[in-house]
Amino acid sequence: MLSVQQVRDNPERIREAGRLKGEPAPVDEILELDEQARALRTQAETLRAEQNRVSRSFRGTPGGPERQRLAELKERIQALLDDVGELEHRRDELLLELPNPPHESVPVGTSEADNLVVRSWGEPRRFDFTPLPHYELGERLGIFDFERAARISGSRFAVVRGAGARLQRALATFMLDLATTRHGYTEVAPPYLVRREVMVGTAQLPKFEDDAFHTEGDMFLIPTGEVPVTNLYREEILDGQLLPIRHVAFTPCWRREAGAAGKDTRGYLRLHQFDKVELVKFVTPESSLDELESLVSDAETVLQELGLHYRVVLMCTADMGFAQWKKYDLEAWAPGLERHLEVSSCSVFADFQARRANIRFRAAAGERPRFVHTLNGSALALPRTVAALLESYQESDGTVTIPAALRPYLDGLERLTP
Repeated sequence: MLSVQQVRDNPERIREAGRLKGEPAPVDEILELDEQARALRTQAETLRAEQNRVSRSFRGTPGGPERQRLAELKERIQALLDDVGELEHRRDELLLELPNPPHESVPVGTSEADNLVVRSWGEPRRFDFTPLPHYELGERLGIFDFERAARISGSRFAVVRGAGARLQRALATFMLDLATTRHGYTEVAPPYLVRREVMVGTAQLPKFEDDAFHTEGDMFLIPTGEVPVTNLYREEILDGQLLPIRHVAFTPCWRREAGAAGKDTRGYLRLHQFDKVELVKFVTPESSLDELESLVSDAETVLQELGLHYRVVLMCTADMGFAQWKKYDLEAWAPGLERHLEVSSCSVFADFQARRANIRFRAAAGERPRFVHTLNGSALALPRTVAALLESYQESDGTVTIPAALRPYLDGLERLTP
């Protein structure tokens, strides 16, 4: 979140951030509430000074008039402070609705058409037959069962069977091994149910509450592993010598996708429940942009090892998201669908999340604590990675070749067959 001091110091910058991101930015209301609260607090301080003068004006036990005056002052001060509390509570609720201003290197744009492709890797495979979409391949291979999933849970759920389930499990283990053995991440297995304040801490709430699965007891099923992992250090002051801290987690994710009606409804692309390997970093403010580039590289390694053609896209201001300071998407080519699929989003948030979750660090003994910068990125989201892999490695006889990097995780299996 942004602090009230940031809004006081530069309201125009915050208004411009709202305009660039297409998000409402209630700056004027925040400033009005803040001004009212400060005026009432000043009145309370003036009355408290009078209360102290009255108390000092007599010796021993106060008489009737003094006692009555002190009681009146105490009551008025408390009433003013109660009003201040209500005003500041409403002001702080509105602060949660302010988007994170984008970094100056983010391209200005009004839609995804203004995103910038910064590089690509590999070449799309050339086929001597018409490649099938993954959902047709999956049904022929007997690894997808959307019909029975719908009977169990409704639309936008999937059952993955047999070799398909093994393939997905192998992918997850492969991604975790890359992160932990080659890129220096420490694996964590977090809870999947979190409290409301944890969702607020990573900016899922209040903005995206309609997209979340809310349970009894004011708990939420996590929409991404980012939520519990980023909040591991909430309300803590970290030793700056330990930064950067890098974590990786493999979790299921749940999303209502309330804002995506009618989009990618067929196949294994946009589901209410899916699995994902998530990378999360806690870093110093001075290093966060370099750490973002490193995070993107870590996610790219997965696609390169799998031999999947992809592109890296720098998101423009209107398409980067509410909380992001700067964001890249990795998009793998799916030849059966004849389009790129987003398989990873890699973002840096500056101190936007850290302020919400109160995560700070102390660079050295005796120094004042500062907010960390947080980052996260998928490496990778499994359903779309599976879709891109099936479509890219399909053969004319309906089989799918297993990439060499995954075969050790599948007891040497080289091919999926019907």
